Amino acid sequence: MSRGVLLVVLFVAGVLSLGFWAQESYLLSAISPAAVASAQAFSLDSKVAARIQERIEKSGADVGVDFLTLDGRTAWSYHAEDTFHAASTMKIPVMIELFHQVQQGKLKLDDSLPIRNEFHSLADGSTFTLDPKDDSETDLYQAVEQTRTLSQLCELMITVSSNFATNLLIQKLGVENIRATVHFLHADGMSVLRGVEDNKAFQIGLNNTTNAQGLAVLLEAIAKGQAVDAEASREMVEILERQKFNEGIPTGLPAGTQVAHKTGELTKLHHDAAIVYAKRPFVLVILVRGLADIKDSSALMADITRQKAPCFSMAS
Repeated sequence: MSRGVLLVVLFVAGVLSLGFWAQESYLLSAISPAAVASAQAFSLDSKVAARIQERIEKSGADVGVDFLTLDGRTAWSYHAEDTFHAASTMKIPVMIELFHQVQQGKLKLDDSLPIRNEFHSLADGSTFTLDPKDDSETDLYQAVEQTRTLSQLCELMITVSSNFATNLLIQKLGVENIRATVHFLHADGMSVLRGVEDNKAFQIGLNNTTNAQGLAVLLEAIAKGQAVDAEASREMVEILERQKFNEGIPTGLPAGTQVAHKTGELTKLHHDAAIVYAKRPFVLVILVRGLADIKDSSALMADITRQKAPCFSMAS
């Protein structure tokens, strides 16, 4: 083989090799964009991380934290893969699936849905009803036998955490579809099995669960316009910004900081999952288990958030 031919062969091989690695890089990002970003990100300042860990340990609670800046430059986690009962944070993937089915043309946000308080238990298929005493929103119970739009139900589900609206939407969308979308977004740390207040399922351990990492992946997709599409993601951010329960992450931020988030609360459980629009926007998820008083868990969340805030030039 002549030297010229050899050079051509080597050149072609090099191009093919570059093409292979480019394709591999594309596939890797498609498989797990959050994992790739985390691998490339710098960790949080060690002194800040140490203070946060010390505060968590002093609380006596089980805590999972996942933090990442949207520019991909900084990330930090603490027990981010530990599993918690999801509480109302599972309403985030329900919202995403609603917008997904709208994008597919299966539904419209202004479609009307009959309001019926009758659901089927995951445990045995038996019917159960929701009690307004166990819900954070009660007006919807006065609308039984009337209709509400899917958009109205989504607003109630996220901003005031209506369990009734959530179960109506899950019944309409299908749990299997919600799970498929969560998997597609590489957020398998979030597991949605059923609607809420299914006591028979709860008693045998069939619960919706999540970890901080799974929630962070979902919020990162929304923040970057990649959950369904850019327009749907924008609408979801606007809904999350109208959150009425702000005792957690927002209390650790300077007044006026824009936050799009969803909380979750059960006995000795308190979670908050947020997109924070600082000068360097970031996603922060804090899951807390073991504190009976919400004032204590809220203070813990605020302290964790406050430790990070100075690092990213919070907008005031």
